Amino acid sequence: MVDKTLSFVFEETNYKTIGVGRTDAKVSANTYYIQMFTDKIVKEDTFIASLNANFSPDFRAISIQKVDRGFNVINAPKVKEYHYYFSFGGKNHPFSAPFIVNVDESLDLQTMQQAAKMFEGEHYFHKYCTKPSDKTIFKRIIDSCEILENNVLKANFFPEKSYIFKVRGKGFLRYQIRLMMATLFEVGKGNLDLQFIEASLKEDNDRKYMRNNAPSSGLQLYDIELEL
Repeated sequence: MVDKTLSFVFEETNYKTIGVGRTDAKVSANTYYIQMFTDKIVKEDTFIASLNANFSPDFRAISIQKVDRGFNVINAPKVKEYHYYFSFGGKNHPFSAPFIVNVDESLDLQTMQQAAKMFEGEHYFHKYCTKPSDKTIFKRIIDSCEILENNVLKANFFPEKSYIFKVRGKGFLRYQIRLMMATLFEVGKGNLDLQFIEASLKEDNDRKYMRNNAPSSGLQLYDIELEL
């Protein structure tokens, strides 16, 4: 979408873009970085205005900053924060569906919160990754991981109570957050316990990835702390 829009913004300027990472289909991003290479200097204020004028309604450019020629947005140190929004109990208003995943049965929220905290720190995430390559590094560090009441995303058609599974870390595996969320749902339903979570994060786990994957619509790349 960015490249398509740039083709309208630039008439006689060659350009190339690199994104900071990828998200799954139906996963939204509250913050995202793109590195752009051009063969001409752009006027920053008019460029942002032109970009937003040509973007589709679900995209918005916020700022632009020059970086050194040797800068690489993919390799730059960064911390990502993901939010997964969910509710449980009675069915939500249909307008909530693109933002909040609803579980139609009661969940043991307290036990889910305990389980979420167990993901914090350095662990082996073989079971929370799909289609890894031979070079995939499963030993990862999660800086913080918790379930809180949602006071971030609000709308008058949202349920009275909803929750955020909030995860921060430097790098995540393919489908990792959604697989973790699906596992926490199973904990909340009483199908899995805290001992399972503990065992699943050890180096000697069976390395068979979790089959249940939480819907993508509840996931949001909320923030990226990027060292420029």
